[in-house]
Amino acid sequence: MTDTNTSAASQTSLNALTFLMGDDALRDRFLALSGLNADTIRSMVTEQEFQSNVLEFFIHNEADLLNLSQHLDINPDQIVAHWRALGGGLYQEW
Repeated sequence: MTDTNTSAASQTSLNALTFLMGDDALRDRFLALSGLNADTIRSMVTEQEFQSNVLEFFIHNEADLLNLSQHLDINPDQIVAHWRALGGGLYQEW
């Protein structure tokens, strides 16, 4: 994984988090599933593992992934690639 890939992946995750936090239903589900609160999210936002988890949240729900993909104007496969660049899916092969 190169710094450029990690940087692009990190930006995708931050954009996904912005999208997530702007949607009441997504935000509430993310907070409920993660057990996090806004203060914790703010403190973790730059951590690669957290960024990977944000993308994983979308990957596990096809409708959400497709909505994010459309919002960011990128292919869903690129979101998955960015998730993997951040360490997501380690040892998982589909």
